[in-house]
Amino acid sequence: MLLVLFKRFLGKRQSHHPEASDSQTPEQLVIRIQEGDLRLRNQFITDYQPYVAKVTSRFCKRYVDPARDDEFSIALGAFNEAVNQFSPQAGRSFLGFAEQVIRRRLIDYVRKEQRFSQQIPYSMFEVEDEEDNVVNPVEIHQAIEQYEKQKGMEERRSEIVDLNRCLADFGIQFSDLVDVSPKHDDSRQALFAIGRKLSRNSELMRTMLAKRMLPIKELLDMVQVSRKTLERNRKFIIAVALIYNGPYPYLRDYLHIKDDAAEGGVANE
Repeated sequence: MLLVLFKRFLGKRQSHHPEASDSQTPEQLVIRIQEGDLRLRNQFITDYQPYVAKVTSRFCKRYVDPARDDEFSIALGAFNEAVNQFSPQAGRSFLGFAEQVIRRRLIDYVRKEQRFSQQIPYSMFEVEDEEDNVVNPVEIHQAIEQYEKQKGMEERRSEIVDLNRCLADFGIQFSDLVDVSPKHDDSRQALFAIGRKLSRNSELMRTMLAKRMLPIKELLDMVQVSRKTLERNRKFIIAVALIYNGPYPYLRDYLHIKDDAAEGGVANE
């Protein structure tokens, strides 16, 4: 039931593409880290944990809990490894390179886990990748498919249940979101943009979570909408910010903002 409500809340399913929260590109930040900026390394890895969670969840085809699942720890270590190994001279994006490293390390992990082994041997299908690691695509596919059947829908529901608990702290019920969701897609996309912008501001998020209220005064300095618009869409914006800020890779997949959506602009309905 909650999944149905969530789809109605969003209007329709979209896909999400993570973006850097810093004004510098990931490639520029990685170069600074490689030059010895330890503090930046810690902040960079922290900022990109949602991206790592998304890549890991996409690989496993299920929700990966950063606090519980070994796959996330392995992926986070691989992300740090990618920071060390990235070379801008290779002519590729850092995030694309990082995803490749993460996937390779997860493949190694999957192959070593006995719970993923099949009764029928598939060693005849094994091939070597660019780093001479032995990869068995058939075995991996079988393992992931089995995992997906067992936990896929359960994990999606788990995200929504957890979000519902967080919303309750703000006096919001999930069913409320269906009623306050903008009817027009353009307006909905613009509110997604505002919620995403809020989620990227760690200071405002701390204020919102501590006071259990939308920081309207501060948001007015960041977006070009009226106070009335923010107040009217308070519940919707809070929900979107919580999704972007929390461990919700599946839900964030629904929140991709169209390229032509104006960040900070929303039509008055």
